[in-house]
Amino acid sequence: MKKRTGLIATKIGNSSYYAENGSVIPVTLLKIDECIVSNIKTLEKDGYFSLQIVSVDGKTDIKKVNKAQQKLFANIKCNPKKFIKEFRIDPENKLEIGTKLDVSHFKIDQYVDVTSKSIGKGFAGAMKRHNFGGLRASHGVSISHRSHGSTGQNQDPGKVFKGKKMAGHMGAKKITKQNLKVIDIDKENKILTINGSVPGRKNSVVFVNDSVKKN
Repeated sequence: MKKRTGLIATKIGNSSYYAENGSVIPVTLLKIDECIVSNIKTLEKDGYFSLQIVSVDGKTDIKKVNKAQQKLFANIKCNPKKFIKEFRIDPENKLEIGTKLDVSHFKIDQYVDVTSKSIGKGFAGAMKRHNFGGLRASHGVSISHRSHGSTGQNQDPGKVFKGKKMAGHMGAKKITKQNLKVIDIDKENKILTINGSVPGRKNSVVFVNDSVKKN
């Protein structure tokens, strides 16, 4: 399958979907407003193929965006949009500037990859952040039951290796969940219903692509 462009969506929240056989499926609802192709990157000019997509209404006054974006939105004859995102594509799936895409870009029962920023949890200990078991509840352990234990080595190398699992900032990272199935498409309300959970809090922006591993 040739690589197509993805779309920009907004996470509405979680819900339940009742299948025809009566089973209940946990789903996430994504709203896909009109996405417009605003620019094309080519191999000859930029070294790679991609489409630049804009979506979600933002500042209505075009004078409030910078000059480069003023030119961009003037070319496609629309009000300034809130989000601009590039999606890598194969040359065969190139679209013209000004092409409008909506939720019908996807199909029911196809698989998609969804990328978003996870919910920030602040500073968290090793047990919460990395699922450590903690120290013993008795026999000499004092006021350090939830600590992560030893972190270093002997005199050689005498340092803590980079990437060691320790307490620290949890969440607020870019995460991609793969192979999520499209359960339903509501064209009238611009809603894409996806099986399972999607990273990010309500009203956060997410990017939806065709699945890399399936389809």
